[in-house]
Amino acid sequence: MVEIQTAYYMMAATGVLIAAIYYVVNTRTTLQTRQAQLFMPIHSQFYSRDFIKAIQDIIFDYEWKDYEDFQMKYDRKANLEAYTSRMATASFFEGVGVLVKRRLIDASFVDDLMSGYIMRYWEKMNPIVNETRLRLKWPQYGEYIEYLYNQIKPIVERQNPELRK
Repeated sequence: MVEIQTAYYMMAATGVLIAAIYYVVNTRTTLQTRQAQLFMPIHSQFYSRDFIKAIQDIIFDYEWKDYEDFQMKYDRKANLEAYTSRMATASFFEGVGVLVKRRLIDASFVDDLMSGYIMRYWEKMNPIVNETRLRLKWPQYGEYIEYLYNQIKPIVERQNPELRK
């Protein structure tokens, strides 16, 4: 009788273990599917004609000596088109940064698609963002772009050791 009871407990424990494993695998698959679904509109916007033009203009064409020179060339009163492109790009990266911070999207997804642009954008715009924070007394200005950069940079450096500074 004891052997039957022991066998019953073993089967029950095995059933619970199998159910737990199924739950973990199913939950992980569901999470990955949701992340992919959330990521697809980001992917589409990132590859839109307007975004590509805006980010490439900023990274490759914007040049300035200091904060005042930047404002004279690219502020909304001086150059509304450049300002609009810059704000749309910043808002995009800020939004992606929030999604990564809240763990709604894995940073590796973002790295796979746009790490180069994130790195170049932040490294170029960081001095302007920092000066804007000081002048406007707005410490959270661009905080999620910076967060995103800080999440992506170690991934890029692991994949490309020659880029470590």
